[in-house]
Amino acid sequence: MPDPLRILVADAVAAEGVERLRRGSGRPGAPAPIVDVRTGLSEDELAAVIPDYDALLVRSATTVSRRVIEAAGRLRAIGRAGVGVDNIDVDAATDRGIVVVNAPTGNTVSAAELTIAHFLALSRHIAAADASLRGGAWERSAYLGVELRGKTAGVVGLGQVGGAVAHRLLGLEMTVLAYDPFVADERARLLGVELVSFDELLARSDFVTLHTNLTPGAPPLLGRDEFAAMRPGARLINCARGALVDEAALIEALDSGRIAGAGLDVFSAEPATGNPLARHPRVVVTPHLGASTQEAQERVAIDVAAEVLQVLDGRPASTAVNAPFVDPETLEAIGPYLTVANTAGRLVTQIAEGRWQSLRIEYRGEIADHDVSALKAAAVAGLLAPISEEHVNLVSVNKVLHARGLHLVEEKSDDAGLYANLITVRLRTDAGESYVSGALAHGEPHIVEIDGFRVDVAGDAYHDGHTHVLILHNEDRPGRVGAVGTALGEIGVNISAMEVGRQDTAADAGSAIMVLTVDRQLTPAEIDALAAIPGIDDVRQAEI
Repeated sequence: MPDPLRILVADAVAAEGVERLRRGSGRPGAPAPIVDVRTGLSEDELAAVIPDYDALLVRSATTVSRRVIEAAGRLRAIGRAGVGVDNIDVDAATDRGIVVVNAPTGNTVSAAELTIAHFLALSRHIAAADASLRGGAWERSAYLGVELRGKTAGVVGLGQVGGAVAHRLLGLEMTVLAYDPFVADERARLLGVELVSFDELLARSDFVTLHTNLTPGAPPLLGRDEFAAMRPGARLINCARGALVDEAALIEALDSGRIAGAGLDVFSAEPATGNPLARHPRVVVTPHLGASTQEAQERVAIDVAAEVLQVLDGRPASTAVNAPFVDPETLEAIGPYLTVANTAGRLVTQIAEGRWQSLRIEYRGEIADHDVSALKAAAVAGLLAPISEEHVNLVSVNKVLHARGLHLVEEKSDDAGLYANLITVRLRTDAGESYVSGALAHGEPHIVEIDGFRVDVAGDAYHDGHTHVLILHNEDRPGRVGAVGTALGEIGVNISAMEVGRQDTAADAGSAIMVLTVDRQLTPAEIDALAAIPGIDDVRQAEI
């Protein structure tokens, strides 16, 4: 009989998760794992004991650093009982062939229900009325509320939590609008909500609730202009991320009466005990309780335990953050192109406009003779990376596409034109189609075509996903490149690389593209200044 597997639980997780680990995979003849619960270990202590374990399970308290991972002799899986994996060095784990798994959906119901609690608390002044009565007052007339029935709720983001919130709001007989350019119309139809533009959602909604991500370095989703555009007397709920809201602008809107109230579970800096919003009379606050229910803690513990056991049993895990399961022969053939597919997907998301409708991935050349499932997963992972924390792998990719109502077509061809292999990711929206093609040159990924413009943007700098790129469409006449370079120099932005390209078709004669690698992200005002240069038709900013 083989020796039992050993699993270390380094943070406090629900007992149900530990028990699930101890039951093991259930495979006949396999001994039950030995599960040790040892919480509060320092980095030194964890590095000292980790060589004895096949798997490690943590929450957020324990940091799984590169040092810890490199000290592991037989570690095969790291599980995070929750969504985020910021406390785990995923790159180090990938380098060592260790699969990192999480529990991305375990908190969905709890987060959605807390959001509904904020809707009700705001509409009926629950917190203020409770404090008043506890203080000895009986002030019924001071807390005149509003009914939710018949009101319009605007849901920003129709992912797992946003969709669950929308479903519950419909049960409260509210009219539900939604803004999410990264889901197809089919997703909204299934939920029974109306997809609208962001501006229309702000103008029509009595309540606005946020359930989306924010690109690192981007300005808050809601600032002074957005609060001014909201319906007078509207209310805001944010149980997603504090950075989505300009808190100073929110205080101004509350003080002026433009916004009648806000329900907040998240803040720009936490703990938020010194935040003035926590004491504002028109705000209901909770200390980041979205996942703080008994059921959620049990669910994430059980979910991640099951995923860890899948990995230890040699089977694919649906929540693997970092590891596609590909046989060695296929991986040798397509492995170098995983980064190409991921980068093409990442870039097309950032240059496309409009609401997503369908996706097409084309594999051309020798790679078309192989199983391209891992390339599909890599392309979709790149597509979602700028706008979502969803992790995509071979097991989850079709489920992710279905959840967004995104129809996928794949095409294979032996003809890659000038290249040995070529991968093209085409994203169709209600505003048209955008596409990006990538290839390898000297072992490095290159972007070789953007919307019909031939370019050659080397990829050695963007393996970490944080290279800043500007893409400008311009009139093909002398002086445009110089004008852009001068404008960037005046605002102190260095250009580390530049590529220009033309379209071959007669219909687009006189049109060209510039792709510039720069040393920082530009502000919206700086982007507008570039777009105002004569002969510059369009400016897009991306991170790849």
